[in-house]
Amino acid sequence: MSANLERLVEIALRDVLDPEMGRSVVDLGLIYAITAMPGGAIAITMTTTTRGCPLTGFLKEAVAMAAGAVEGVTGVVVALTYEPAWQPGMIAAE
Repeated sequence: MSANLERLVEIALRDVLDPEMGRSVVDLGLIYAITAMPGGAIAITMTTTTRGCPLTGFLKEAVAMAAGAVEGVTGVVVALTYEPAWQPGMIAAE
């Protein structure tokens, strides 16, 4: 069940677009990990394209809202990391 819930959250996060890049946070490689816990809680580890990005708060909130809207998700914690640092090579090929 947890792997399925993680997959559903990943699909939902494809609707969260980085306003500057116009691509989803998943396609940009900003989502480092999605982990489902027993009971439906989700932990997401993500980054931004640059440290101090002015959109960090917006992106974290949008990711949390999208994940929280998935059926079966009971709570969401979004953690921000800069290890490893994001690089343009992390962007998915179109």
